[in-house]
Amino acid sequence: MLVGMSTSPASQITPVTPGPPAPVIFDLDGTLVDSEPNYYEAGRRLLANYGVADFSWEHHTRFIGIGTRETLEILSREFGLDAPIEELLAGKNRTYLELARAHTAVFPEMRAFVKRLSAAGHPMAVASGSSRAAIEAVLAGTGLDALLTTLVSAEEVAHGKPEPDVFLEAARRLGVDPADCVVLEDAAPGALAAHRAGMRCIAVPYVAGTADDPAFASAGLLFRGGQGEFTARAAYDWLGQPVRSS
Repeated sequence: MLVGMSTSPASQITPVTPGPPAPVIFDLDGTLVDSEPNYYEAGRRLLANYGVADFSWEHHTRFIGIGTRETLEILSREFGLDAPIEELLAGKNRTYLELARAHTAVFPEMRAFVKRLSAAGHPMAVASGSSRAAIEAVLAGTGLDALLTTLVSAEEVAHGKPEPDVFLEAARRLGVDPADCVVLEDAAPGALAAHRAGMRCIAVPYVAGTADDPAFASAGLLFRGGQGEFTARAAYDWLGQPVRSS
């Protein structure tokens, strides 16, 4: 035995000091709350007012994860609507707010996750393609407004998802480095936006058939089964793992 050398394994271990709680940025629609049925109904009613009678749920799912303005710009071109975008936007937001205030369901495990993050001191924000009025109405109606107070709407930035603007602005308002943030998303455009922002992503696809979309390949944690598979515990355990440099 060599003098001065310890045989204790503990002496070979360098203690790891936990860092500050990771900032978490939530998408709203389809991630925190099941608002897509309300958005579909608002869009269906709006288009019906302009003579479009065949707007299906399947058609609506093409636009999940894309901001309301961008969605209406595409639909206006597809259906040849003779109305200003601002008029369409105001009409859809008005109808959506009526529906959202009446009822918006929070995914139970997402509510549990928000509460767990809050108790552990994680900075949190919501970054959504919805209007600020819609975000505030949904959060107030579900009681999540008490825990989620930093909000960013696509109306407040130059470009909506899949560009990273809303996530970068959320990080700025939280006063944190984008590289430290974790985004929760249900749609491919949002997952791509998180990647472009240099943020880690937990992906919970709203539409199960989109789980193989290349945009989800960059997610650090993918719940392929969507909300039926997501658990607050699994997400929180992953969040606490050391970040591996690529």
